[in-house]
Amino acid sequence: MQLIGTSGHLKLKAWVLDRTFMIDSLLDKCIKGDRKAQESLYKALASKMMGVCMRYAKDTFEAEDILQMGFLKVFSKVSEFRGEGSFEGWVRRIMVNTAIEIYRQNLRSLNVVDLDEVYDQTPSTLDADKLELNDLMKLVQQLSNGYRMVFNMYVIEGYSHKEIAAKLGISEGASKSQLSRARSILKDKIIKMEGLNYASNIG
Repeated sequence: MQLIGTSGHLKLKAWVLDRTFMIDSLLDKCIKGDRKAQESLYKALASKMMGVCMRYAKDTFEAEDILQMGFLKVFSKVSEFRGEGSFEGWVRRIMVNTAIEIYRQNLRSLNVVDLDEVYDQTPSTLDADKLELNDLMKLVQQLSNGYRMVFNMYVIEGYSHKEIAAKLGISEGASKSQLSRARSILKDKIIKMEGLNYASNIG
């Protein structure tokens, strides 16, 4: 079934091109410190980036702090953007790195379970596609700081355990145990939310 007709596809493509052109046209002004251009760029990207920040934050207030600090970095480093990939992707990476930085400032050490305990457990999987995105985000936000951080970095951002360990200043084993525990907690929460029959399809 074709969800978007030819005219609809062309309109969508035109909208994307217009948006890209608009952002590109603002970059030069932002590099020169134009406050109005910075405000326009902020308005164009803030909503989407807030969604990124919400995944890492324990609440809306913390997400807003990440967003504001992230955009301060964007405007101070905008001249470093080399056009490799999309500008939105570049901003997203700054938001994620800002969330990691704030996490490390607030919590220098992670409470992890023993690795032997993790490997003795039956591996649990989590099929995020079967859960509404908003519901999943709410469940992820309920995780403790360490579990939430590792889960987002591994599952959403695609970092390896080696990369997570380096960024958070922990061992790879600690990263693996955090992820295992986070998945287990989320599975339990889904069981309570959707019922045992639903959870049995998760693995």
